[in-house]
Amino acid sequence: MSKHLPQIGHWYQDCDTNLVFEIVATDRDEGTVQVQYLGGEITDFDLESWAMMNLRAAAEPEDWRSAFELDADIAPDPDEAFHPLQWANPLSRIEPEAMVGIDDA
Repeated sequence: MSKHLPQIGHWYQDCDTNLVFEIVATDRDEGTVQVQYLGGEITDFDLESWAMMNLRAAAEPEDWRSAFELDADIAPDPDEAFHPLQWANPLSRIEPEAMVGIDDA
């Protein structure tokens, strides 16, 4: 039985499956806890199921970014950021009515 209150950003290990996950959202109105596993899969548990889980607190894995193909060594280069040529150009705020190759189904 889980004695852990679900808190967003905390990592846990399910002792029955050995899967590690992070709590990414809670919904008090619906009574659900949304978790994301290391592989990227997201699932919901109702609070009753959460209370029945055999969990233990886990440290944030060092390689949690691998499922999302994020590389900690590569940081965005501020010199390569996109800058419009004319910030004050009023035409840059106009959105097209249709996009080529996209159906509005």
